[in-house]
Amino acid sequence: MQTAHYDVVIIGAGISGVGAACHLERMCPGKTYTILERRQSMGGTWDLFRYPGIRSDSDMYTFGFNFRPWTEPKILADGPSIRQYVRDTAAEYGVDKNIRFGIKVISASWSSDEQLWTLTAVPEAGGAEMVFTCNFMIGATGYYNYDAGFQPKFPGQEKFKGQIIHPQHWPENLDYAGKRVVVIGSGATAITLVPSMAGKAGHVTMLQRSPTYIMTLPAIDPLSSRLQKFLPDMLVYRMARTRNVTLQRLLYQASRARPKVVRRLLLAQVKAQLGGKVDMKHFTPSYNPWDERLCVVPNGDLFKALKRGDASIVTDHIESFTAKGIKLKSGEELEADIIVSATGLNVQLMGGTAVSVDGKRFQPSEHMTYKGVLVEGVPNAAIIIGYTNASWTLKADIASEYICRVLKHMDKKGYGQVVPQDHDNSMVASETVMGGLNSGYIKRAVDQLPKQGNKRPWKIVQDYVRDVPVLRYSPIEDSALQFTRKSDKPASTPKPAAKKRQAA
Repeated sequence: MQTAHYDVVIIGAGISGVGAACHLERMCPGKTYTILERRQSMGGTWDLFRYPGIRSDSDMYTFGFNFRPWTEPKILADGPSIRQYVRDTAAEYGVDKNIRFGIKVISASWSSDEQLWTLTAVPEAGGAEMVFTCNFMIGATGYYNYDAGFQPKFPGQEKFKGQIIHPQHWPENLDYAGKRVVVIGSGATAITLVPSMAGKAGHVTMLQRSPTYIMTLPAIDPLSSRLQKFLPDMLVYRMARTRNVTLQRLLYQASRARPKVVRRLLLAQVKAQLGGKVDMKHFTPSYNPWDERLCVVPNGDLFKALKRGDASIVTDHIESFTAKGIKLKSGEELEADIIVSATGLNVQLMGGTAVSVDGKRFQPSEHMTYKGVLVEGVPNAAIIIGYTNASWTLKADIASEYICRVLKHMDKKGYGQVVPQDHDNSMVASETVMGGLNSGYIKRAVDQLPKQGNKRPWKIVQDYVRDVPVLRYSPIEDSALQFTRKSDKPASTPKPAAKKRQAA
């Protein structure tokens, strides 16, 4: 059995895991670490999803890492560009040398006596079980199941003679030229697929149960593009980042404080782009802005496809699949050669790793997160979960910075263990770490996600401006964190010295 010990083990080599490792290189250059990645390449979401047109639904000036500028002109970047950005960042900081690919972590067990995590893993390709031990564990796997997206069972689905595809597992080299395509869904994936497939496909129909708020962003940031000609890349990046964080925050706050006003503004810009050629009922949600995540489209590409007639939109409910397509409750039948079920994700934390503390199984829904990073009742562990109302990486970056601050503090004070403890029964059972969104995938996962509390440090505010001083500058020790001195007991698991690359 192979064994290896590291100061820190990061699970997942997506944007969160690579970012966490880069922060370790920058802030804790003496720490040994490894990233355990189940797949054979880094990039996470941006390597897994390969459907036409895949792109970010957040602007890259806030979705990029805070320590490495995004220098391309695209605001909403395509998947391959983001994947390359993650890989280039990993290479620049030497993180790529510390990733172990093709390793699936099965279980993680904490021992308070040894002040040690023991992770059991297996090679995806088959082979002997592997054991890793570490002093601190970081879960950077995101929040969804990579094996299978959410696929509802539609009545009569077996009757359909064409192809049924989920975007999470897009067939390589799928030929949809000249074919009739129906995309089921109204979220970010659906509104990306429709204009990307329109024109090449015979016709693309977006079938939604209910409308979503959609806002147009320019594909290129003209101001940043001009400034890059005579200012340093990092300065331009930080200027754009500050501007966009401010705008995102103002929009979200306005949506909460003045939902009717924001609703009118959002619908007005859609109406102007449709030019009277598409019924506004398809773009008029029944809920308030930001009750569900706001979707964005570059240069109004979705509206352009609808106006050209390459695509159409239908708001209805599915009665059943038929041999030729989909029969709707209105009685209409949508004929299709390909049906794309853009129906969302299945939530899963830690990549399905079974976590236990001193022999007791960890149930996420029975715990809260401390400052949205550390885990209540779980020693020496962090879960990186980004924002739901802004760019994921904004939170991932400052969460990683906070983890590094904690590690440095523990070393300075001679601590071997830190565990957040709630002394005031703060948990709000109806609220998860994903905030107040009513999206279907979050509703389906209430019993799988950690909860949050009624006050800080257990309450998650989903606000970068308020989180920065808390995570980056506030004192590490407080009444909610319980620290324990390093144990003198030797670990039972062999701990070969891990070779550490010099910090870049």
